Amino acid sequence: MRAGRVRVQRDIEVPVGGGVALPADRYYPSPGVSEGTPTILVRSPMGRRPLGIFYGRYFARHGFQVLVQDSREAGDFRAHAVPLSREHEDGLATVEWLRQQPWFTGPLAMHGLSALGFSQWAIAADVPELKALSVHLSASSFADAIFTGGSFGLESVLIWLSNHSFTSSITAPSRVRRAVATGRPLEELDLLASGTRLPFFQEVLADQGPGSTLRTALDHSRTPRRTSVPPAHLVGGWYDVFVRGQLDDYLALRAAGHEPHLTVGPWFHYDLRHVMVSNREALAWFRAHLLGERSGVRPHPVRLFVTGADEWRDYPHYPPPGTQQVRWHLQPGRGLAEGAPAESQPDHYRFDPSDPTPAPRGPTLIGNSRPADNRALERRSDVLTYTSEPLRRPMEVIGSVTADLYVRSSREHTDFVVRLCDVHPGGASMNLCEGILRLVRSADTADEDGVRRISVELYPTGHRFRAGHRLRVQVCSGASPRFPANPGTGERAGSVKVTAEQEVFHDPARPSALVVPVVG
Repeated sequence: MRAGRVRVQRDIEVPVGGGVALPADRYYPSPGVSEGTPTILVRSPMGRRPLGIFYGRYFARHGFQVLVQDSREAGDFRAHAVPLSREHEDGLATVEWLRQQPWFTGPLAMHGLSALGFSQWAIAADVPELKALSVHLSASSFADAIFTGGSFGLESVLIWLSNHSFTSSITAPSRVRRAVATGRPLEELDLLASGTRLPFFQEVLADQGPGSTLRTALDHSRTPRRTSVPPAHLVGGWYDVFVRGQLDDYLALRAAGHEPHLTVGPWFHYDLRHVMVSNREALAWFRAHLLGERSGVRPHPVRLFVTGADEWRDYPHYPPPGTQQVRWHLQPGRGLAEGAPAESQPDHYRFDPSDPTPAPRGPTLIGNSRPADNRALERRSDVLTYTSEPLRRPMEVIGSVTADLYVRSSREHTDFVVRLCDVHPGGASMNLCEGILRLVRSADTADEDGVRRISVELYPTGHRFRAGHRLRVQVCSGASPRFPANPGTGERAGSVKVTAEQEVFHDPARPSALVVPVVG
């Protein structure tokens, strides 16, 4: 179908209840809308005008109507104690308004990245007209991305709130890092980073754990588990902060009997390289499920970009067929191998929350999250590294990585961070994925020597270790400013900080290992 011209109807007021009306722009093909033209709904807290260029005009040129609507937070995230908490009610009210419009013909799809994807999951199971979803760089639960491993995404939360619209300053990451580097108490960092108190940030600090009002408001993960969800195409990035939740959504859809499509590329969150891929895949998806034109839908539901090989691969499902969980054991002398470790003493390091271990590049909301050389980080005394011999043949790791560790700490409250790296023949140590676990030690979860067995879930990866490369595992207790430094006191905020003496065991009785999904 050849692209056509586009008309725009601007500043439409869409009532959503309580005397609130949310502005929207409607894009539609010129010279007019023919009978049966489906509608694509885009609900955005990032401002509707820039997204009209990326989404509105693109899909309207290809024969669809597109309604791009501001959500309540489009003016300023910072004013809301819990941003996006009204997506379900406002989304349903918007659909009810659509039903009353003479140009709305019934078939409906939703599209968008980040918070725009979250808004899709908010109503996906409750709208009969909804025939297709295109969710990219997003997940059904933002709570899982904010509260990671018992800690929380300090850098991402502050960046999200400081960059409260699509067009606001992109210098927020540097402001956030400077604010964290002051060492001031957590409850002051919102003011330092943004110049104002941020209600949502204070809500995160006060969060009371699973089941809290905050987590419930930001969690629609029940939706992908339901049978009444329209066909979904999920587009993610290996370096995106939401990729773990997005892959969980894919697996939940499959378990519920759906046949979702999945595309994962070498992208980070605000990586504009993914936009054309996402739009192209969505166009084929919408034509298939709203117009019955399936010629553009690819034969294999899953397409993954394998870094290291720098190739796209097609699979019938994720994880790929033939994937095996392989244990790489931490060894004496800081080695890493598939064989069981020999008798040895544990390795030790000291974590000082006043000088927290920094994070290399990694999954965050804004900024380049692609791998970087970690050698400077690995020279720190508070980072342990375990490295394999050079691989004799290539090895592909695709899926979720887990660290199964035996550890002991002098503090009842502490963190453990684990990172997988690819060490190149020249020595560069490039980080691939990481995970964090915040611990509260108690007598019934440790052995008589105070040793605990812990499981740290790392982000998923899709990577080919080439022949001659080596695997490396980092173990430390901080990743600042991505996560707040654990003060060792049991308090999330406050000015008191105490050091932690950390031990990692690797012997036949306590065989710490990294569990990696190896394909083939």
